[in-house]
Amino acid sequence: MKEQLLANPVFRMAADQFDRTADFLNLSVEIRKRCKWPMRLLTVSIPIKLDNGETEVFYGYRVQHQLSRGPVKGGLRFHPNVELGEVAALAMWMNWKCALMELPFGGGKGGVACDPRSMSQAELENLTRRYTSEMLPFIGPETDVMAPDMGTNEQTMSWMLDVYSTHAGHMVPGIVTGKPVKLMGSEGRTAATGHGVAFLAARALTKCKIKHETATAVIQGFGNVGYHAALTLERFGVKITGISDVTGAIFSVEGINIRKLAEHVEQTGGVRNYAGAAPIDPEVLLVQECDVLIPAALERVITEKNAAHLKCRVLAEAANGPTTTKADQIIEERGDIFLIPDILCNAGGVTCSYFEWVQNLQRFQWSEQEVLTKLDTKMAKAFDRVIAFSKYNKLPHRVAALALGIKEVADVKEQRGLFP
Repeated sequence: MKEQLLANPVFRMAADQFDRTADFLNLSVEIRKRCKWPMRLLTVSIPIKLDNGETEVFYGYRVQHQLSRGPVKGGLRFHPNVELGEVAALAMWMNWKCALMELPFGGGKGGVACDPRSMSQAELENLTRRYTSEMLPFIGPETDVMAPDMGTNEQTMSWMLDVYSTHAGHMVPGIVTGKPVKLMGSEGRTAATGHGVAFLAARALTKCKIKHETATAVIQGFGNVGYHAALTLERFGVKITGISDVTGAIFSVEGINIRKLAEHVEQTGGVRNYAGAAPIDPEVLLVQECDVLIPAALERVITEKNAAHLKCRVLAEAANGPTTTKADQIIEERGDIFLIPDILCNAGGVTCSYFEWVQNLQRFQWSEQEVLTKLDTKMAKAFDRVIAFSKYNKLPHRVAALALGIKEVADVKEQRGLFP
């Protein structure tokens, strides 16, 4: 099983990051093994009847990396390229992220290999309900709490909530986060990840002595995270000059009106052919001159091929694992890019999910202002900890963030001991 996971390039990248950080922390071999490898790897087949009457079998996964600090927390994604190794890597990163943010969660991640864009609402509902029913023995508010991710949304979470609650015989809102507010979801949850990305990018610009009003940003990915990151950056006064999604990329030195672009995307399905900006090759967009570059889509988009050509001052990793190991080395050697690593940069989502989970346990709901104020406080504290730790130990920002998270988990493992 270890060999199967390591054969996946995303898991190999996460494992390399762990090994480098464990070397710095001087972790014992025993603790390394207990921290590195997932506790549970679940694979299920999901047979459903399609709209045309045919039966199709999909494969679903859930990885629970560690439960030493509390229930695992992590998203569920629907995407054609979902693999067990990728899911395991995402669960590992989520583990360090929750520890870094001082949240009482371990890391989890789930996925189903499917193309949600080609499936009807009825097919997606059947898929979600069957996946949830297969996971029932392994999930719960104190065991594993899922959330939306790529290809899933609050409707997906509503179906999961219904399946679990029906089997429990009563409403169990804490089984998922990212739900509609009417089902005891949290105000501010939809915007949380993108808001947090923009909030930290703005702090990084200040650290670099760049005025927000003169700064520019390029965003790769215009889903929920990219959209809300762009909106929040606009409120800070930053001009968005480039945006891309699966349909193409656009660029304008004059700036892009985000709300008008969102209307265009709603009508056409993508940013392509937006009249307010010129088309540009998506790969070329990544190396356009800007103050903030935000990769907010898939993993491994900043590589050894383009890392040396980046013209940003701040690299804010809104996606999980957008920068490969070799690209990391190039960026470190350059020394002119302020990196906000993924486990810190996109932690607004899981932090707000924690707030939702707490509200569910209390059967109480906070206002959006309360939620975002608490979120900004948590994000600012974690940002300052990482920067201070990096400076004191002369470490790259990524290693500093990972070290703080991994050390927290390692200490708990040590304190709890090994079951004989």
